[in-house]
Amino acid sequence: MRALAGWGWFRQGAMALCLLFATVGDLDAQQKAANMVPIATLDQERFFNETRFGKAVLAAFQSDTDALIAENRKIEADLEAEERDLTSRRATMSAEEFQTLAAAFDRKVEDIRTARDATSQVLSKRLDEDRARFFDAARPVLIALMAERGVLAIIDKRAVLLGFDTIDLTELAIARLDETLGDGAATPPDASPTP
Repeated sequence: MRALAGWGWFRQGAMALCLLFATVGDLDAQQKAANMVPIATLDQERFFNETRFGKAVLAAFQSDTDALIAENRKIEADLEAEERDLTSRRATMSAEEFQTLAAAFDRKVEDIRTARDATSQVLSKRLDEDRARFFDAARPVLIALMAERGVLAIIDKRAVLLGFDTIDLTELAIARLDETLGDGAATPPDASPTP
């Protein structure tokens, strides 16, 4: 019985030792991978959302969106007041006259809705263009990081099934872009993205 108890202690110690070597091996493998593998990863969403440039783009979009929402609420309140007024006057006019006014009101509402939808689409398109401008302006910064690190390719972090954190350039890329481009105010707004 004592021999079995001693064996259990030995087995646990051996497993702990193997685990320690495996951990050291993983750290060693991470360091080797960082030096050997010419691939790096980048979390594109974090890169955009956490840089000063990306934050400025998102803040401008949010401001425009908030203004559009406020305008929509005012227009909606005005239309509701107009509809109530038309409904209250219904008893004082003929059915044909009311139908004409009601049809004109419906057309007005549809025209306003179409215009508001178009404005919303313009805002979304502008966000897409600003996002493309961001990545176009970030390209030289990323290329410089690639050259410094000896990296031949950067892939989106979400595309990696398994990899070491040491190949992720996101933090460094955010810091470098903030240092280089700040909030992006100096980049031309009509810069078209490079393919």
